[in-house]
Amino acid sequence: MLGGDQEPGNYYVGVDVGTGSVRAALVDQRGILLAFADQPINHWEPQLNHHEQSSEDIWAACCVVTKQVVQGIDVNQIRGLGFDATCSLVVLDKQFRPLPVNHEGDAHRNIIMWLDHRAVSQVRRINETKHSVLQCVGGVMSVEMQAPKLLWLKENLRETCWDKAGHFFDLPDFLSWKATGVTARSLCSLVCKWTYSAEKGWDDSFWKMIGLEDFVADNYNKIGNQVLPPGASLGNGLTPEAAKDLGLPAGIAVAASLIDAHAGGLGVIGADVRGYGLACEGQPVTSRLAVICGTSSCHMGISKDPIFVPGVWGPYFSAMVPGFWLNEGGQSVTGKLIDHMVQGHAAFPELQAKATARCQSVYAYLNSHLDLIKKAQPVGFLTVDLHVWPDFHGNRSPLADLTLKGMFGTRLIIEAMEAGGHSISTLFLCGGLSKNPLFVQMHADITGMPVVLSQEVESVLVGAAILGACASGDFASVQEAMARMSKVGKVVFPRLEDKSLHQNSFLRTSFQTIPESSETCSTGIINPHPTSAPPA
Repeated sequence: MLGGDQEPGNYYVGVDVGTGSVRAALVDQRGILLAFADQPINHWEPQLNHHEQSSEDIWAACCVVTKQVVQGIDVNQIRGLGFDATCSLVVLDKQFRPLPVNHEGDAHRNIIMWLDHRAVSQVRRINETKHSVLQCVGGVMSVEMQAPKLLWLKENLRETCWDKAGHFFDLPDFLSWKATGVTARSLCSLVCKWTYSAEKGWDDSFWKMIGLEDFVADNYNKIGNQVLPPGASLGNGLTPEAAKDLGLPAGIAVAASLIDAHAGGLGVIGADVRGYGLACEGQPVTSRLAVICGTSSCHMGISKDPIFVPGVWGPYFSAMVPGFWLNEGGQSVTGKLIDHMVQGHAAFPELQAKATARCQSVYAYLNSHLDLIKKAQPVGFLTVDLHVWPDFHGNRSPLADLTLKGMFGTRLIIEAMEAGGHSISTLFLCGGLSKNPLFVQMHADITGMPVVLSQEVESVLVGAAILGACASGDFASVQEAMARMSKVGKVVFPRLEDKSLHQNSFLRTSFQTIPESSETCSTGIINPHPTSAPPA
């Protein structure tokens, strides 16, 4: 809810659908968040590697949070609405009703989530084709992309889902359709997750080769044959029905959407860095790497010319910033892994009790405990014989191996991108984990690069609002909106005294794997016999 006296001006609403919640923000023309709300959403895991959600549940949550953030303002000052979401697959029938993506036949669960790994066999067969479209996904398609999931539905749910399907949406595109009634897809979604080319369109030979010739036969009507750049205004704006649901005025501009990580990149990468002593101040925007770190991590690098990096997705033209090519590295689990390791530890109940007694989150408590150890012990005491193994859910980049269970993270991705032709000098972090000072400092220390944090910590929502601002016509371009609405909040520089420790750890861990049963965490701490929490 809006607080304090605010000057009259133009406002934009950004809506972000993450893995576990829907969030919304009211943002002004300066990129300042005036109101924020969030709402949890359901997540089903009926069997191993199957992860499902409900489009009806998600839309209902969008309505709740949007109504909350516009309370107390003149809604006629709201000029635009932008959506971002995870790249999950939404399935609807010809009348736009949900269809089941599960063997139980539960149509309420009509979304295959981005992190779902059910289509392992299908993605292996797709990669064996070595089709030319794979060149733009680092040479190897991920099981998290849409083609293998679509093939799984055809092979496993032919009668209950596939034959009845009329529309397959990426979740961000579902939201913009729900708001406007326009079935046009965002260039971001189709290029990054569906093999669409901004220059050539769909490749008929690919879909025929993998056994999904159905799409070719109906001129790609089910997956999108009208494509718009992110930030483009859709149709006649917000429909009266959607306006009533969301608590917004009918007819306001609604933008073509972005994937959530890409919205985060949009919200941070264009910030004015003058006066902070950063190398990127005198360099082009291509020297900046946006790292969006939440449930998973995405590493967004842009370039003026296409760069092909083995194991890294892209290059995708205009998929995030118009006029630039995008490469996207990533880690399939980051925040989710930290939660898994901490909450699954035998001492978690004890830890939780001690953190509660100090009125702290468990992570704030753990960080303060690590600071105490560091003051009492030499640097590297905790990890003298230990390594970092963050890939519990396969390696997304740069090895592109969904079976891999151990590998160093961000630094390896950066080195692969630089070997391919990128020149990166500064990291721009956003997402939930960017609020953790230890996580941020370790990224600076391990990569040897300064880390820029935004003035607004909810940079993904700023990115979504930037889309709405562009759709409204209040800014001439996405680049102008980025420059006006993105601001530096804090700069974290690497600690040179820890450089040798991290360099040695990196050299020991590069290109190694560990057994699945080993107990690790993404900060590099391994305890083979966990029994108790840190002392109070």
